[in-house]
Amino acid sequence: MIHVSIKLKTGAVIPGYQTRGSAGADLCAFLEAPLTIQPGRTELVPTGVFIEIPEGYEAQVRPRSGLALKHGITLPNTPGTIDSDYRGEIKIIMTNLGPAPFTVENGMRIAQIVFAKVYRGEFLETDRLNETARNEGGFGHSGI
Repeated sequence: MIHVSIKLKTGAVIPGYQTRGSAGADLCAFLEAPLTIQPGRTELVPTGVFIEIPEGYEAQVRPRSGLALKHGITLPNTPGTIDSDYRGEIKIIMTNLGPAPFTVENGMRIAQIVFAKVYRGEFLETDRLNETARNEGGFGHSGI
């Protein structure tokens, strides 16, 4: 467990875990009025939540499976990364891939936040990389 400092706009909902085994804490919309996302459209939805993540960690923002299955609502940059040095409001990029308009209400659970350890790479320039059985094979090289 890591300790995450949180600041909320007045009336915003603190992220919460729905069950003891939940990996993600739900983030809720913070809206003055309902927001309808038309099919094929993307909207930025505020949460009223600001966090301070310890250095060496990130927060990953992910879609909620029920919204995806039942309404076609997803987050196009999944998982979205919140860096440890970001102090702005968490806002959720929501896209409606479903056939009908979807209305986001204030306080609605719209995304999940998961915390993960981050390992930074040290890049060492070289003229050659070790060969593997795969080598440069990518994008479907192994079949369906």
